[in-house]
Amino acid sequence: MLEFLSEHAFINNLTLLLGVILLKIFLSIFFIKEPLHLFRFFCDQLAKKVNNPNNSAHQQKIAGVIGVLVTLVPLVIIFWLFENFVVVTWLWHAFLLYLALGSFGLTRMSMKIAKALNTNNTYDAKQLLQPLILRETDKLSALGISKATIEMQLIQTIQQCFVVSFYFLLFGPLTALTYRLLLEIHYSWNIKKKGFSAFGKHVNALIQLLQWLPARLFVLLLLLGAIGQNFLLYWRLTKQYFFTLNNHIAIYTMALIIEKKLGGVALYNGEKLRRVSFNDKAREPEARDIIHAVKRVNQVLYFSVATMVFMVLLYVILTIKI
Repeated sequence: MLEFLSEHAFINNLTLLLGVILLKIFLSIFFIKEPLHLFRFFCDQLAKKVNNPNNSAHQQKIAGVIGVLVTLVPLVIIFWLFENFVVVTWLWHAFLLYLALGSFGLTRMSMKIAKALNTNNTYDAKQLLQPLILRETDKLSALGISKATIEMQLIQTIQQCFVVSFYFLLFGPLTALTYRLLLEIHYSWNIKKKGFSAFGKHVNALIQLLQWLPARLFVLLLLLGAIGQNFLLYWRLTKQYFFTLNNHIAIYTMALIIEKKLGGVALYNGEKLRRVSFNDKAREPEARDIIHAVKRVNQVLYFSVATMVFMVLLYVILTIKI
């Protein structure tokens, strides 16, 4: 993996990342389902076999760790060994990266939800949102749907796009894919689900640790887009969450930028989960705030892509001159 840290390899993989991103953006117009949804289905079925709610919390934690190892290690070894038989290495790396990167169709889905809410069609909005989130949408109001959509767009963009790209550029496609497979296991065995608080505890902690640094980089870019809009105030308010292993700082930052309330109570498996509430003095978000939040998230993505393009072009120019 260390060869990815060299200058030449880094630029090559920067170019490869840009190409795969463009491909995924194009294909997201036609395909909503991601290739790894089958892997998540496998994780769901595995949990039914090995997650015994009658066991003690300690036994469930051990079963969760064993489940991760049994699921992940063989796949990583297979992908690692298969590269030795591949003639066109960059094509194999592109394939692994394609699997690892999440959907770039979240913006389109969020805009569809906002459009449905603008026409008071909460039923369609709920149907569009439900496959994308873990919480229940049946009892959500229009304001609740708006809040859930904003949080979904933000967190999934960070986890499935930004963090994956971060690990790909630093350590290569196999590391990026390994992280994404862990993320899918985390989604399937989420500790918010009934009966998974112990079983999914360790994979949850690992995901929070792995996404800590790239998620903070995303938040800093999000804050840079707020320069001239109480930037220093936003930083002072959110910095308390900088070293915590969760997504609080990202949600709080977005709440401040769009000047709306985020977080708070959510319904999982028929039970209310009292989460941290952010920017309490503000109003609940509405459909138009979804559009505002989408623009802010995409602003970070556009800036990141533009930076990568600039680095590639600069490298090409300097190489030609030399």
